[in-house]
Amino acid sequence: MRFWLQVIAAGVAGALTGTAAGYAAGNLAGQPPIEVTVDLGKPGQHAFLPSSIKFETGKLYKLVLRNQSEDPHYFTSHGFSQLIYTRKVQVVQTRDGKPTTLAEFKGAIREVEVYPGHSAEWWFVPVATGKVADLRCGIVGKDGKTHADHGMIGEIVIE
Repeated sequence: MRFWLQVIAAGVAGALTGTAAGYAAGNLAGQPPIEVTVDLGKPGQHAFLPSSIKFETGKLYKLVLRNQSEDPHYFTSHGFSQLIYTRKVQVVQTRDGKPTTLAEFKGAIREVEVYPGHSAEWWFVPVATGKVADLRCGIVGKDGKTHADHGMIGEIVIE
């Protein structure tokens, strides 16, 4: 609640004084991002690395989902999607040694699939606190079990 009051107060102050600086203080999606990388599996292992991730409300994050395994993986959490404002999700590919954005998605996102050898960037601002334990990969393997059944699960904490 305090977070939203600060955002509203910053916007009102800018509107009352007519200064753009007062209004910009409430633009949480425009601040420099904090980069956090999560590896989606590694060769021979279905796991989120790290499996426990922490964020703080009111800060812009760039969550880099990197898949260096031989299998596609999902980063799925309905609970997480309810606690954040998604600015965008980008599909990124390395070209000539530099990351290049190939596509960008906006709106409510709760699942991102990353193919082997690739990465995606999820830009978001946490807007509510909470702990969710529904992070999982629902890809079904050749054995008929999901990657979550093999241990690809995790938790996300927003303070």
